Amino acid sequence: MAVLSRVLRLRAAGLDRFTVRSFQSSSSWRNSEIDPKAAALPLQRDVKDRNVQWVFLGCPGVGKGTYASRLSTLLGVPHIATGDLVRDELSSKGPLAHQLEEVVNQGKLVSDEIIIDLLSKRLEASAAKGETGFILDGFPRTIRQAEILEGVTEIDLVINLKLREEALLAKCLGRRICSECRGNYNVATIDIKAEEGNPSMYMAPLLPPPHCASKLISRSDDTEEVVKRRLHIYNEKSQPVEEFYRSRGKLLEFDLPGGIPESWPKLLRALNLEDHDDKQSAAA
Repeated sequence: MAVLSRVLRLRAAGLDRFTVRSFQSSSSWRNSEIDPKAAALPLQRDVKDRNVQWVFLGCPGVGKGTYASRLSTLLGVPHIATGDLVRDELSSKGPLAHQLEEVVNQGKLVSDEIIIDLLSKRLEASAAKGETGFILDGFPRTIRQAEILEGVTEIDLVINLKLREEALLAKCLGRRICSECRGNYNVATIDIKAEEGNPSMYMAPLLPPPHCASKLISRSDDTEEVVKRRLHIYNEKSQPVEEFYRSRGKLLEFDLPGGIPESWPKLLRALNLEDHDDKQSAAA
């Protein structure tokens, strides 16, 4: 991973001299089309041979961090969230903090150069700990980032999480963080009735334990105006990235049907994975 982090920086500095490798085109697939009895995904690898190298795409607030973290624990690979890297840099009051604060508060996307620099440092830290494989969350967000990443390592699978916009907005506005333990929670109860061919959707709040309840804070960028602007910018930028991976046959588009209890088992079936701990918890 140390080599990967160094090459990421080089690619970011000189992308105009970089030739992207060609891949055979193939169609993407959606979770609604997946047969649970079908053979394993063609891009899935046995983690004993090489740890997975996956990417999570999806609008801000869709739940990338939640599902990427669960898969990270299940598969034993690092979960690297660029949003967390940005927030860590902000709280560190380091040289980039002031510049990042202005960008984040305006709902804009952080520049490629800053994201790649933060990601490179994180990969170096992973390599120092002997970690292999990764699940990237929030990177790549632009074609340029996708081309840089493709030039230095192979991505096995890209999971694109989808959620209805009204549910997504409510989720973003309901996000809370414990100021002490930094745990992530959500106080929104989403209960959307079925209408015009769209199914109903229910997502229960993710409430904190009692000792965190009085310490919840909102993220400074989780205002309705900023969230809507962020979603608009993301949708404009994401379509080319989705097509980039769709044309390579690496894109799994997964429509979240509801909250974690409903979505997690279906995502596992789409990935041909099993969570034995989750089954035991449900049976208890």
